[in-house]
Amino acid sequence: MATKAPRENIDESELTVGAPKTVAVGVPAVVHALQIAQEQMGVARTARTLLRVNQKDGFDCPGCAWPEEDKRHVAEFCENGAKAVAEEATLRRVGPDFFARHSIADLAAHDDWWLGQQGRLTHPVILDEGASHYRPITWDDALREIAGALSALDDPDEAVFYTSGRTSNEAAFLYQLLVRGLGTNNLPDCSNMCHESSGAALSETIGIGKGTVSIEDIHAADLLIVAGQNPGTNHPRMLSALEKAKQRGARIIAVNPLPEAGLLRFENPQTPRGIAFGGTALADDFVQIRLGGDQALFQGIGKHLLERAETDAAILDTAFIETFTSGFAAYRDALAALAWDDLVTATGLSVDRIRALGDVVAESSATIVCWAMGLTQHKHSVPTLREVVNVLLLRGDIGRPGAGVCPVRGHSNVQGDRTVGIYEKPSMAFLDALAAEFSFEPPRAHGFDTVQAIRAMRDGAVRVFFGMGGNFVSATPDTAVVEAAMARVELSVQVSTKLNRSHVVTGRRAIILPTLGRTDRDRRGGAEQRVTVEDSMGAVHASRGRLAPPEDGLLSEVAIVARLCALLFDGETGPRADWTSLEGDYAGIRAHISRVVPGFEDYEQRIAKGRTFFLPNPPRDERRFDTVDGRARFTVNPLEYPRIPEGRLLLQTLRSHDQYNTTIYGKDDRYRGIHGGRRVVLAHIDDIREQGFADGDLVDLVSEWQGPAGLQERRAPSFRLVAYDTPRRNAAAYYPETNVLVPLDSVADVSGTPTSKSVVIRLEPARSPAATGAR
Repeated sequence: MATKAPRENIDESELTVGAPKTVAVGVPAVVHALQIAQEQMGVARTARTLLRVNQKDGFDCPGCAWPEEDKRHVAEFCENGAKAVAEEATLRRVGPDFFARHSIADLAAHDDWWLGQQGRLTHPVILDEGASHYRPITWDDALREIAGALSALDDPDEAVFYTSGRTSNEAAFLYQLLVRGLGTNNLPDCSNMCHESSGAALSETIGIGKGTVSIEDIHAADLLIVAGQNPGTNHPRMLSALEKAKQRGARIIAVNPLPEAGLLRFENPQTPRGIAFGGTALADDFVQIRLGGDQALFQGIGKHLLERAETDAAILDTAFIETFTSGFAAYRDALAALAWDDLVTATGLSVDRIRALGDVVAESSATIVCWAMGLTQHKHSVPTLREVVNVLLLRGDIGRPGAGVCPVRGHSNVQGDRTVGIYEKPSMAFLDALAAEFSFEPPRAHGFDTVQAIRAMRDGAVRVFFGMGGNFVSATPDTAVVEAAMARVELSVQVSTKLNRSHVVTGRRAIILPTLGRTDRDRRGGAEQRVTVEDSMGAVHASRGRLAPPEDGLLSEVAIVARLCALLFDGETGPRADWTSLEGDYAGIRAHISRVVPGFEDYEQRIAKGRTFFLPNPPRDERRFDTVDGRARFTVNPLEYPRIPEGRLLLQTLRSHDQYNTTIYGKDDRYRGIHGGRRVVLAHIDDIREQGFADGDLVDLVSEWQGPAGLQERRAPSFRLVAYDTPRRNAAAYYPETNVLVPLDSVADVSGTPTSKSVVIRLEPARSPAATGAR
């Protein structure tokens, strides 16, 4: 039987710290995953549900976007995938009686873990202006309230429409059509906060904002550089792919400030070797780089390759460079002028260490660079990723087997949402196709990204906020500013499966629309519907839930959006479509997508019977680069890296192992030795002592940011200092607790991504004892 939801918040006074692990997964991961699954779902439901995860006739995991091979294992899920499924397929329920018992003030006093543990939302509810409790509302009345608020706007840009990466292609396409039908491109999404820097750098240099490799390329690579990424926690199924590459002779280099257990040794619970024979040592080399030093590292590798090429021309793929690239001479000259001493300062690595890495790249017959948030959430993230591309171009490692760029997306359909139109800066070609398909004129001006949306809300320029999934308040930077901004909005709407912080930090009025999840059976128009998703490597496949919905009458995201469209568009204004038909048969939406988005031709036939198809990827498929000059572009990027003032540390925010984005599954981060709590800050013991503290002391974290108006400070109270293996003057702590420290206006150049991996902080003695976890 499933257990009841917890009654109390995390008690940080119970936090304990042990030694970090040097091996990931194995039997403990299986036991932990099954324990959480059975607590949420019960024994029988656990077995029935987990065996459907990522299967061709099952549903796509609502967790990460790591792809599957064509041949599936019977247990095609990881520990954190099992946790994600359990959270959605839970037997716990949050209905009208729950909201009658709990006021907004009561809910706001609880932490993010407690909120998420209460269970699935079952009924629409509304919070009237000035009310203390949500009250039930019918579906029809709720949708009319929303449509009325949108219709009453003086300008469509007074509304913001946020999207979570979990939303299906079908729901996302219909959602962006609704938004553009209203007349705005205000479509911020979670991409703005994670891989926007990847998209910006890759679009500029190779002509597509996605990776260029497949899962087969991972297996076939000769060298894999995994930089700024912790796959053992964030993408555990990636470890199996790395293990297969390793068994085929690949070298793996881990580049990260923190040693992560998943890249040290992997005990695959699906193989005898992993269970009984100690598993596989994955990383041949662990490069412990300083936070923000990755641009310098790749510049150093490129500089070394160019220097070696002066006496050995075979070091470079000259034919590739001459045939397919531009800008090589300027890049070569810029690196020749770059001082090695500056690269040493930025990375914390010696010249010999950087040159040795360059030699490994020179000896590789096929190199893939994988990365995640560690590279994308700095002020200079876009230049950093341009330098990754530069190194690969030197060796011709784009567009051939076993080589390329691999940005590892964090959420299961975040890439698919962007593909089908969730973007505040849509291309003119996409808008032209949308206009032709639906006989209306979509807006052409760019809309707000996430940070711009918060600024507009803060300034009173947004009257309606609509969130299609996700947890906007906890996911975004500068928490106090975001909460105050949300309070200025006239109406906030959240389409959600479970309770989260965004339901208790609201506009003056608020509506929660519960919705079906990936695991739920979706029966519309007399038939079971399927949706589609795109994984991190551009492969599209179908997903169909099998469980009875948590409540009769629960609507899917597609149905919610289709009904809103029917209320808003009368056939004379806005896009023209048969909304009732699209709600009843999602194949109709896929037919529209196939005529609007290139690569989706014969959509319905290609997803039949669980088949996966790959979207076009010109750099990978034909070494064609849709850049400004039709070539892959070497770029010149002045060296940047964080300068840390004396007496200060540079903080990166990160996840614990019992966490997925803002969803907190439990109280532990067992790979890092943290148990029973979350308010910890990991720092080098010499830095702790130098600042007058001891391991285990309680401190407040105070961030400092030099903005246009001068020095700004933000405070996160009561964190326990934990001595940890990290470079000097670098530190780490979990989000969302530390999002309050990230200034709203501290963003990456070009992409606008919050700089959550380079926050300057000072430590002060805690003003209050250990918190219970409430905010």
